Order: sequence, then structure tokens, then C-alpha cells
Amino acid sequence: MAIVCGLISGCFIHTSVVAFGLSSVIQSSIGLLFGLKLIGAFYLLYLAYYTYSSKKELSIEKQSINGKSLARLFRRGFIMNVINPKVSLFFMAFFPVFIFSKTISLTVQFFSLGLLFMATSFFIFTIIVFFSGYLSSILRGNKRFESIIKWCQIIVFLIIAIFILITN
Repeated sequence: MAIVCGLISGCFIHTSVVAFGLSSVIQSSIGLLFGLKLIGAFYLLYLAYYTYSSKKELSIEKQSINGKSLARLFRRGFIMNVINPKVSLFFMAFFPVFIFSKTISLTVQFFSLGLLFMATSFFIFTIIVFFSGYLSSILRGNKRFESIIKWCQIIVFLIIAIFILITN
């Protein structure tokens, strides 16, 4: 759970960068918002293709965290999230699509979306943490599960890309 809290805290950094950086840029150019949407949609299409063509197998291995303090585990999750450029790209590509008001400040909207994302992620990661031992013993080496997860990822990437392309 310490790593999960670190990961979620890292999302706050990404949300802040998007909220303060992108909101000011988008306010100056509607065409830029359209360009970001296109880049985001094509990035998601790329991720769908990459997932489809990938031969990598899902890896569920035991990792020992004995002897590590909660602070070290938190820091590990935080750093893993903050230095991951894919998270930044995801936030920049995904958030502008869900701007929901012309009267509310873009910064407020981005922070609202970021907090919603963080809450959802925290909930899902917490479930995974509490059921990970049980699930890993069932799923380890299960090729059918690996295939289902792979296709679920592809479908989600495609649906979001299509949604981005057809919304204004």
C-alpha cells in the first residue's frame, strides 16, 4: 500500500503540470487543443497496435520487500510514477478530451479530472494489493488470462482513441 500511495502522489505532480501548463497553452489556441486530441488518439492507436503485436508475456512474479521501510516503499512508488514519461503523455493526451465546461477554469477542470483519476486508481490498486496473493496463485502461468488482459487493453485503447476522434 505504501507503493500505491507513492504512485498516486506522483499522479498529483502530473496533474499539476497538465493543469498549469496545458491550460494556459490551450486557452491561447483552440487549434492546439485539436492537435493534442489527434496526437492523443494516434498515441492510443499506437499503444493498441503495440499491445497487439507484442510477444511479451504477462509476468506475475514474487518480489520480496522485507526490510524496506514504508517511507522507502512510498518513495519508490512516487519516483516510478514521476519519472515515467508515458504517464505524462497519457495525462496530456487524455485530459483535454474530457474538458467539461466552458465557464469553469481549465485548471480547475484538469485538477478535477486528476483527482477523479487518482481516486479511481487508488481504489483499483487497493483491491489489487489486498487480493494479489490469492490472484497471483490462480493467474500465474494462465495463458487464457494473459490473452484476455491483452485483448481488454487493445479494446480500451481503441475505444478511447475513437472517442477522442469523434468528440468536439
